[in-house]
Amino acid sequence: MINLKLKDGSIRKIEENSTVLDLAKSISKKLGKSAVVGEVNGTLVDLSYKLKNNDEVNIITYDDEAGVEVMRHTTSHVMAQAVKRLYKDVKLAIGPTIENGFYYDFDIEVPFNNEDLVKIEEEMNKIIKEDISIKRIVLSREEALRLMEERGEPYKVELIKDLSEEETISLYKQGDFIDLCRGPHLLSTKGIKDFKLTSVAGAYWKGNEKNKMLQRVYGVAFANKDILKTYLNNIEEAKKRDHRKLGKELKLFTFVDEGPGFPFFLPKGVILKNNLINYWRELHQKAGYVEVETPIMLNKKLWETSGHWDHYKENMYISMIDEEEFALKPMNCPGGMLIYKTETHSYRDFPMRVGELGRVHRHELSGALHGLMRVRAFTQDDAHIFMLPEQIKSEIKGVVALIDEVYSKFGFKYSVELSTRPEDSMGSDEDWNIAEESLKAALEEMNLQYKVNEGDGAFYGPKIDFHLEDSLGRTWQCGTIQLDFQLPQRFELDYIGSDGEKHRPIVIHRVIFGSIERFIGILIEHFAGKFPTWLAPVQVKILPISDKFTDYTNEVREKLEANGVRVETDLRTEKIGYKIREARNERVPYIIIIGEKEENDKTISLRSRDNGDEGAIDLKEFINRITTEIKNKN
Repeated sequence: MINLKLKDGSIRKIEENSTVLDLAKSISKKLGKSAVVGEVNGTLVDLSYKLKNNDEVNIITYDDEAGVEVMRHTTSHVMAQAVKRLYKDVKLAIGPTIENGFYYDFDIEVPFNNEDLVKIEEEMNKIIKEDISIKRIVLSREEALRLMEERGEPYKVELIKDLSEEETISLYKQGDFIDLCRGPHLLSTKGIKDFKLTSVAGAYWKGNEKNKMLQRVYGVAFANKDILKTYLNNIEEAKKRDHRKLGKELKLFTFVDEGPGFPFFLPKGVILKNNLINYWRELHQKAGYVEVETPIMLNKKLWETSGHWDHYKENMYISMIDEEEFALKPMNCPGGMLIYKTETHSYRDFPMRVGELGRVHRHELSGALHGLMRVRAFTQDDAHIFMLPEQIKSEIKGVVALIDEVYSKFGFKYSVELSTRPEDSMGSDEDWNIAEESLKAALEEMNLQYKVNEGDGAFYGPKIDFHLEDSLGRTWQCGTIQLDFQLPQRFELDYIGSDGEKHRPIVIHRVIFGSIERFIGILIEHFAGKFPTWLAPVQVKILPISDKFTDYTNEVREKLEANGVRVETDLRTEKIGYKIREARNERVPYIIIIGEKEENDKTISLRSRDNGDEGAIDLKEFINRITTEIKNKN
């Protein structure tokens, strides 16, 4: 007998040579049936893995995200097997899991189309029904190379050659299909739950555009049909909400061939953007921030001092001015450091909260551009807080409270992630340790749950990232708090302390919207273009039944505008039903209809986006209602 330590800390005895599956069955029949893989001493393993004395074991089921991930990976292998059955000359590349699903890259002469996806899906279902057992095989490097060469899989051969010569190679076999893989996998194809192939796209081998273009087939997989159905419904809803489509329909912004990645904001889009900016300014003024503005272009010396020239040059737009290299700023931080240096500071000045709505430019690859979500020029709602070491926690708390207020205003839930020191960082181990511990301590003191993202901090300091969850359950990284000990040193910032000596300040970099342009894209999709009244570019649309009522229509418009309401009138000689449909398609919060009765009674006929037809209402009453709604930003 051997002793095993279970997740709950209990010790369980079991026969020698028992597998993870044997253990699961010994605990309960239900667990034996629901087990997907095991976690032994912190490593995921197949259910067929043989246990040793004193192993620490956890049984993973579909209730665990790790179990669903393993099922998705197995589904990618089943897809590859189906493709090999259907298209004999296809060559296999790689097939990892991704968020919510998986993909597999194939080398095939004729690109796949939607009809091919249907065929592949049908073949996958056949393989699942065949209940083919999946077995792990371990070979030497030479044996694995010989096997893949015999099977005519050049991409697998290349992958094996990339591995260490001493490394043994694991493969997985299901029927006549064999694939190179670390695993783990399900015991049988029958264990796969609910999946759907979603799309196909081109992808360069190893992501290098100099390599051959492969065909990448994407799919999603979940633990049950209900989750899959909800996900697919959300995908369809997301297509309807696509900010690029709605941005065009609502006349908010556009892109032109003359400026790929550089958005053009139209009049209504500018109203929307300015409303966000005004809200930002209002909040920051209350929170004790001052606002500054720094130049859009600065010389090479500055970017060398900041470290951007060494760490970020490939993403910067560079130009020669008076025989000297200059760069458009990709970030506002260095300019903020220069503003600090314009005068002498005392410890009594701290904390200094300095905000900037700065225009930044970043050279994104053309293939990465995506509407407002990934652009080459955007407005960043930066702020730099200069402070004393003992003020770190309180200032981080203040920033978190501000971020929470903004996201709550738009109905977003959010999660928090702490990103630690990256490989290309600058600065001492001591500074990084202090910075990371300070952020952890602040989060824990606020009882904020967070996930650690190892190695993903900025090159000058660790950061806290805020991931929004929108109305479709999708997440977006927007807000960031970065603690920086490095730039104050590089720019030789100082202040006179209470001891009369010079000291270095500590700096917090933070954004809330992140990119205002990207945040607008998120809002468009979150609200499906139905912006809250305070934010809507057009808050009221007035529709006269005929041109006989133009005078009263103008009178109503003027009274609304006098109270700060944004109004449009539709004076076209179209039928009223048509004008109502168009106004609804424009997602206007309120529609006012003017006819003979309204003119005679000096009332309005009101339709609201939330309540539909509300009938006749006194104009003063409506003005009170809408102005209160706008003022409170409901």
